[in-house]
Amino acid sequence: MSTNLAQQLREGTTKSHSMAENVSFVKSFLGGVVDKKSYRKLVSNLFFIYDAIEQEIEKNSNHIAVKAIYFPELYRKNSLINDLIYYYGDDWEKQISPSLATQVYVDRIHQVGKNNPELLIAHAYTRYMGDLSGGQILKKIAQNAMQLPPNLGTAFYDFILIKDEKVFKNSYRDSLNNVPLSKIEVDQIIVEANIAFNLNMKIFQELNSNLIKIMLMLLLSSINNFRRKFL
Repeated sequence: MSTNLAQQLREGTTKSHSMAENVSFVKSFLGGVVDKKSYRKLVSNLFFIYDAIEQEIEKNSNHIAVKAIYFPELYRKNSLINDLIYYYGDDWEKQISPSLATQVYVDRIHQVGKNNPELLIAHAYTRYMGDLSGGQILKKIAQNAMQLPPNLGTAFYDFILIKDEKVFKNSYRDSLNNVPLSKIEVDQIIVEANIAFNLNMKIFQELNSNLIKIMLMLLLSSINNFRRKFL
């Protein structure tokens, strides 16, 4: 019997999704204003998040609910490593660490994987489906805003193992709808998906704070240069 989980997740996270999209960093990004330092920090944060999600999905791949979302072709960790090499160099591992908000997110994923594996559905849905749906648009924005070379720095958005996005999404939706879940478990997954959106929003807010600091530093630098030249 179908739980109609896919539609319930979409409808049950509408408000959280809208709030996340309205964080200043996201609005700036969608408007084509992308600071490279902030963006590469986003890439490093995403690495830790996807590393945690993919670890927990693999650990729980035989769990009856997790089986439904076991699609390794969605995995982003290796793509993010390619991007990290571009932005940080070959020694990227020595240069990155999770932000405070990212660590909270990572801890939540591991907690869920250990105690309530079925809730991993919420985290997988929130991240992977969003990335797959808007990936190519975001890729073009990033390329244009940061003047990136072709096919460098944007591997995160390329799902090379998925040949037909529409067919895959339909398959994923069918899998979600047929997970053997109780009404209570479905409700808990929707609650967890809203938590996931909130955790993502906290990371965007951090990045927005960093962007403001960078803009202030540039402004102060410009003022100082003006003073040296004309005062």
